[in-house]
Amino acid sequence: MTYGHKIPVGVSSCLMGEKVRYDHTHKLNRFITQTLSECFEFHTFCPEMAIGLGVPRAPIKLVEQGDRILVRGIDNPSNDVTDLLVAYADRVVEEVASLRGYIFKSKSPSCGMQNVKVHNAANEEVARGAGKFAEALMKRFPQLPVEEESRLEDEGLRESFLTRVFVYDRWLNLQQKGMTPKALVAFHTRHKFLIQAHHEVEYRTLGKLVAEAGSKDIQTLSGMYLSHLMNALSNLATRESHTNVLMHLLGFIKTVASREKAQFLNVLERYRVGQVPLNQPRQLLLELLKRYPHPYLSEQYYLFPDADELKVRQILEEKITT
Repeated sequence: MTYGHKIPVGVSSCLMGEKVRYDHTHKLNRFITQTLSECFEFHTFCPEMAIGLGVPRAPIKLVEQGDRILVRGIDNPSNDVTDLLVAYADRVVEEVASLRGYIFKSKSPSCGMQNVKVHNAANEEVARGAGKFAEALMKRFPQLPVEEESRLEDEGLRESFLTRVFVYDRWLNLQQKGMTPKALVAFHTRHKFLIQAHHEVEYRTLGKLVAEAGSKDIQTLSGMYLSHLMNALSNLATRESHTNVLMHLLGFIKTVASREKAQFLNVLERYRVGQVPLNQPRQLLLELLKRYPHPYLSEQYYLFPDADELKVRQILEEKITT
């Protein structure tokens, strides 16, 4: 990504302030429009408008019928728009294929990513599920980073989503250039510790896949790699996992002075027990690398994000803390 050329991300139209809800209102989300818009170029979608329901319109809901979940009118159960919503997902496949992420409207029977109420014929809640359009998109693009606006209020979920978007952007850019065994190895090498911080088991699995580059079909192998990569990054990094990665990274600096090492370990322990934020031990490690340069570590995205990505994260941090 080049800053100024923003990453394309899909979003439910109502979250951008468009009055497309059934009651001709919106659900403007200022974090999306005022903060994330600094780094993302938003592509808006409203499946209910796109299939011709219009505004204002009669509201719809998820209804359980046998082994199927349908989308029907609340006041008029015979108004079944299930197939229309799925067909719309098919129509936008080409546009969504160019996106690096998607933010859905929570609780929506068309756009909710999860936890949408499902009712029976007696209008009793019997389960929770995904909105039909969101479900169809996620099935067609299982590796696409997705989230709901309400879940972005959680720091861990927000960080996971942003990380996946940036990594997915780099991955698609790599694919556009042409995937080769050498390119896959280089991509993995630069992301190793970022992956390890999120999921140790998947980290080892990805290492085994990369070891087969050159001996297996690269397209098949890269598809498997992406699946495990996005699964790993969907797992939230913890204080313990970050601590383990930072300890591992310190081990690469063989000539560090004992006093400096002790200072770093002290701050790292304070981070582990929740007394200081992650940027404190990470910044200390970066300062050590200035005095004790290490070419391998200098290429790790975990420590050195792309300049533009770093700038984006700084903008987000400033806006969130002010």
